[in-house]
Amino acid sequence: MKKTSRSRVVLAGDVGGTKTRLGLFRVDSAGSRLLLSQAYPSGNFHDLESVIAIFLQGQEQLSAATFGVAGPVVSGTAVATNLPWKISERSLKKFLSLRTVSLVNDLVANAHGIEVMQPGDFMTLNRGSRADGNRALLSAGTGLGSAILFWDGARHIPSPSEGGHVDFGPKDRLELGLLRYLFEQYGHVSYERILSGSGLFSIYRFLRDTGKYGKEPAWLSLQMEQEDPAAAISEAARLGKSRLCEATLDLFVSIYGAAAGNLALQVMATGGVFIGGGIAPKIRWKLKDGAFMKAFTSKGRLSPIVTRIPVKVIMNDQAALLGAAAHAAKRSMEA
Repeated sequence: MKKTSRSRVVLAGDVGGTKTRLGLFRVDSAGSRLLLSQAYPSGNFHDLESVIAIFLQGQEQLSAATFGVAGPVVSGTAVATNLPWKISERSLKKFLSLRTVSLVNDLVANAHGIEVMQPGDFMTLNRGSRADGNRALLSAGTGLGSAILFWDGARHIPSPSEGGHVDFGPKDRLELGLLRYLFEQYGHVSYERILSGSGLFSIYRFLRDTGKYGKEPAWLSLQMEQEDPAAAISEAARLGKSRLCEATLDLFVSIYGAAAGNLALQVMATGGVFIGGGIAPKIRWKLKDGAFMKAFTSKGRLSPIVTRIPVKVIMNDQAALLGAAAHAAKRSMEA
């Protein structure tokens, strides 16, 4: 395709530990329009270039590309936190024959996505008070990611963070027991050890081993062997089939809310806190029962501040892809 200032095609990517989603977008002065997208199991490939090669067969010439990667990006290089890939802008530029290729943290891509999504893409947990100011993003999925959207007086500027790896801080005796349980296994216990798919299963094992909620039923053991344990636990809790699973989700959501409230205070997110990632939409029924917001707002003398902060769940699972496309579009127009 002949590139013009009117219309260009950009490649966007959302690279995660479980799956990699790629999309082609046509961009112009009116915005961007998705042409084609496809998701691939990340574990089936040795590197990002192999995924791109399959996706781009016979596609149009590109003007720019941006990839959101689940891991820190330093000097144009990223090592995915939950995936054995080393990704570099230099390698991708050569592979794609492009001058404009960007790697950003996946949560930064999500943050860009917030700016281009529609009101229907969000579920409100707390209306709060409408105010300008910084925003924050916390996303639990395969791992736990966070980002900050700094307010410069006119717009929000996404900035990366690795806040998901900060030390877990228990707020009661039950959580202190969880910390001890996980410390014996890992030594260092970050919030990601708890607020992730594997973390939900860790909470389950901790509560199971305490014996407070009875023995693990045989049907649940079998179900967790046959499918993702976190999904099996969440579904059993939703259907009220297991008190152990209900207690697991109770504790998970309480810790999630507390962590989101911590982030809100750390960056003074008066402009709102957004909950992203793959887990939140799947347990939206639980997030709405009040436990999340109770933990979010339980901040002692600062509780009145966090009570006024808007809190929304991102329901669109293409948020990072849309954000990467918006970033690529901007870079393309600047080039």
